[in-house]
Amino acid sequence: MRNSGDSIEPRDSSTIQSVDRAIDILELLTRTDAGITEIASELGVHKSTASRLVHTLKSRRLVEQHGERGRFTLGMGMLRFTGAVAGQLDIVQIGNPVCEELAERLGETVNVAVLDSLDAINVSQARGTSAVAAQNWIGQRTPSHATASGKVLLAFMARAELDELLAGELVSYTPRTITDLQELRENLKKVAEDGYAICFEELEPGLHAIGVPVFGPGDEPIAAISAAGPAYRLSRKRIPEVVEELQRGARDLAGRLALTG
Repeated sequence: MRNSGDSIEPRDSSTIQSVDRAIDILELLTRTDAGITEIASELGVHKSTASRLVHTLKSRRLVEQHGERGRFTLGMGMLRFTGAVAGQLDIVQIGNPVCEELAERLGETVNVAVLDSLDAINVSQARGTSAVAAQNWIGQRTPSHATASGKVLLAFMARAELDELLAGELVSYTPRTITDLQELRENLKKVAEDGYAICFEELEPGLHAIGVPVFGPGDEPIAAISAAGPAYRLSRKRIPEVVEELQRGARDLAGRLALTG
C-alpha cells in the first residue's frame, strides 16, 4: 500500500480514475521497479485492474517489462516527455533575452510560443516601449487557428498530424476568425510559402500580430516568435519590417538553443 507519510488527496467525482491510477503507476515506477501484485497493492485495486493499466502503458512504451513474467520499470517512451520538457525549459530561459531585444527594437509586445495539441502556449514575453496593454500572456493557451504563432506552427506540420488536430469544429472569436477548414488550409499553405503568419483581429478586436517559425535540427519548427500590438500601430505597412526583425530574432534563438543541445 501507499506509504503512510504520502500525501493523498481525495478523488472527486470528476476525476477520471483510470488516468489517475495510471499516473500513480508511473510515480511508483520512478521510485522502484515493481510487479503486478505490488502495483495492485499500491493502488488498492484487484490485480486484473492493475494488469490492464500496466499493459496499456506498456503498449505506449511508457513502461517496460523485464522478462515474460518480470518486473516493470519506466520505459523509453518516457523520454519523449522529458526531452520535450527540457527543450521547452531551454526555450523559456533563452527566449527571454531574445524577446527583450526584439521588443526594444519593435516597440511592441513579443512572445515565444510552443504548440500543445491545438493550442499555442506562450512561454516567454517582453513588452516594448510603445506597448500600453499590461496583459501577461506567459503560460496562456491561445487557439492556434486564431493566432500568428499558432498558424506558423500548424503551417509546417505534417499533413496527417494536421488532419488529426483539425478534426473538430473551429471556434470563432471575432468576425475575422477563420472557422472554415478549407479556408484555414489555404491560409496555412500561404504561411508556409511566405515564411510568416499574420493575424489581424482574429483573436481580439483591434489586436494585430505577426509571427515567424523558430527552426530546430532538421528544419522542423520548435517554436514561434511573434510581435503583437494595436491595429492602428501594427499595420500592414509594417509587415516587411517586423518580419525581418522577427526572422533575425528567430535565427538568434535557434542558434542559442543549438549551443545548449
